[in-house]
Amino acid sequence: MTIRLQGDVERGEVNGLEDLEKPLILEERIVVIDDNHETDQDQESTGSIGMVLLCTFVAVCGSFEFGSCVGYSAPTQSAIREDLNLSIAEYSMFGSILTIGAMFGAITSGRIADFIGRKGAMRLSACFCITGWLAVFFSTGPSSLDAGRILTGYGIGVFSYVVPIFIAEIAPKNLRGGLTTLNQLMIVTGSSTAFLIGSAITWRGLALTGIVPCVSLLVGLCFVPESPRWLAKVGLEKEFREALQKLRGKDADVTREAAEIQVYLETLQALPKAKLLNLLESKYIRSVIIGVALMVFQQFGGINGVGFYASETFASAGLSSAKIGTIAYACIQIPITMLGAVLMDKSGRRPLIMISATGTFLGSFLAGTSFFLKGHGLLLEWVPILAVAGVLIYVSAFSIGMGAVPWVIMSEIFPINIKGIAGSLVVLVNWLGAWAVSFTFNFLMDWSSSGTFFVYSGFSVLTVLYVAKFVPETKGKTLEEIQKSINS
Repeated sequence: MTIRLQGDVERGEVNGLEDLEKPLILEERIVVIDDNHETDQDQESTGSIGMVLLCTFVAVCGSFEFGSCVGYSAPTQSAIREDLNLSIAEYSMFGSILTIGAMFGAITSGRIADFIGRKGAMRLSACFCITGWLAVFFSTGPSSLDAGRILTGYGIGVFSYVVPIFIAEIAPKNLRGGLTTLNQLMIVTGSSTAFLIGSAITWRGLALTGIVPCVSLLVGLCFVPESPRWLAKVGLEKEFREALQKLRGKDADVTREAAEIQVYLETLQALPKAKLLNLLESKYIRSVIIGVALMVFQQFGGINGVGFYASETFASAGLSSAKIGTIAYACIQIPITMLGAVLMDKSGRRPLIMISATGTFLGSFLAGTSFFLKGHGLLLEWVPILAVAGVLIYVSAFSIGMGAVPWVIMSEIFPINIKGIAGSLVVLVNWLGAWAVSFTFNFLMDWSSSGTFFVYSGFSVLTVLYVAKFVPETKGKTLEEIQKSINS
């Protein structure tokens, strides 16, 4: 699963879901300011990108950690259940409780990042993850296992907020888009790495490897500046200019960019504060329904069930070596995700998500067919082949569109004045869906392995039909044009 929260705004007291209002506004406001204040900053900002690249590399260690946590449960399920004598229910709780911790992490991360800064929030998150991994490593039963998992979940929930906004706030505008895409790429890379390493070492050893990106992050943060925008917001004028100068190079003239940041912050202070009930207004309701529906379809297509328990799925299908399927799963994610990033601005949002959902339908249907044949004793030699092919087609199709496109569309369809609170609702729906699917997957597989995948394929079909009928194309359109297409 992918969470892309970017930005920052401070507008008085914020509670509950509205904590997430902060990240979902800055991105668009940056674009507005950049589009309407043409300066020589493009030339100035490219003068020295070494520090920006270092900052980005350090920050995406958090994204890699995110992927490591998500990918941990797939290659370790059978070993953990055997060593600790866990039931299916107990392991399902362990696998899914990560999303509960992440939900709380995402909701509280806005206040944390505002109070102690972006670097402080990343340090705190890394400490939560390290503590969680140590709890998993020393676990002797389900209680300590779950405690460790929820701690790592909380940590990656904070990472899901603070990493993309830190990158967005330190990057020059001409590099911002490319650098922020590294967040998603490193999440996938971390997940794939956990799959690969987990196929070769014990589950306790794999837990220790999860500490490595956290340590790298903590060390790296000692050598990079804080976000200039956060420093400006909290009134640290001297530190703000020093950080901006360090990011842009000692010879760069940062006067214009510093002034734009100050104007930007003053503009955000003047924006009215949206309420949850505002989302029910007729001019907003269709955008909200589209955003929520896309997240429901993304999650209930089964990605967290398939991803969290891929190794056990291959074993259930009769694959002689589940590790082979797991390794193939890991290797295919990274190049396909990169291809999807390239295609997003070329093919458009709607075609890409419809093609992706068609692929997840095919993959789910093939996997379901393999289990159906196994259950009826038919073509048994084809069962493992169909299962592996189905899962690999599924993850390939998901990675190329369904993983990222719903988040991109969500960031584009909400007007600026409700983007924060609407985005908060969408994020909550996404995490709840992630928990529901990851928790119920093993129970559904016990009920009917073929039925589980046929249900997921049904959601993929519904995704194609819904997008074709209700979701507008947002590629290359202004906010006003998008709103007109939604409400016409």
